[in-house]
Amino acid sequence: MTITAAADGSALGNPGPAGWAWYVDDYSWAAGGWKHATNNQGELKAVLELFRATAHIDDDLLVLCDSQYVINSVTKWMKGWKAKGWRKGDGKPVMNLDLLKEIDEAIIGRRYRFEWVKGHVGHPLNEAADERARGAAEAFQRGRPAPAGPGFRGAAAVAEPVVRARAAASVGQSSPGSPGLPADRVTERAAAYSHDELFSFDDLGDDIGEDHREFTDPHGPDAMRSTSELHRVTLSLSAEEHRRLVQRAATRGVTIEEYLRGQI
Repeated sequence: MTITAAADGSALGNPGPAGWAWYVDDYSWAAGGWKHATNNQGELKAVLELFRATAHIDDDLLVLCDSQYVINSVTKWMKGWKAKGWRKGDGKPVMNLDLLKEIDEAIIGRRYRFEWVKGHVGHPLNEAADERARGAAEAFQRGRPAPAGPGFRGAAAVAEPVVRARAAASVGQSSPGSPGLPADRVTERAAAYSHDELFSFDDLGDDIGEDHREFTDPHGPDAMRSTSELHRVTLSLSAEEHRRLVQRAATRGVTIEEYLRGQI
């Protein structure tokens, strides 16, 4: 899979109170800043912290960035600067050297690519990163703590609450009469939820077959009827949509089918 994230920086006065942020979604982002720095430093720091936060994940990384300076520094110029002892073609020292050296170390062995996006035109990920970077800069300007964000929550972290919930069901901690799942199937299903892009209720018949809830039918004399007749529902989701579905179910402490059933 590919992790898609936006990285952005902000400086009030440039230089001045500054912030940085990277953003994957509302559950995975981070931000920080300084009392005095430049916009370019904020942009570089955002990229650096994104690589650090995802260092333990063996996925490709797509970095959305509105700074040509950062993209060119990492993908075009840095190799030559390094070969020249971190000096530019005119012999002058490279600016923001410490951050560039740290990025050079952080990208070793990583599979990544950068994509330029125009800033302040409504791109959702870029806008989210910009909002958080500016918020950090404003916090430092006012002498207040800057929101740091939850950090990166990978597939394993997202799946953990699902694993716990299903493990509890498998040992009889669910509602009376619920058969639960064997422990090995709990882990197997949770892992599948973290990676598959196709989700089908038909494939989860063993999980939901015994969970037949009754509800009031206002359209007939029979006030109650059973939902024991299952219907197949198949959803085709993008990787981003699937990740959000998994996260929303996990944050509520329910399984994916329970979350979707509640939405319906």
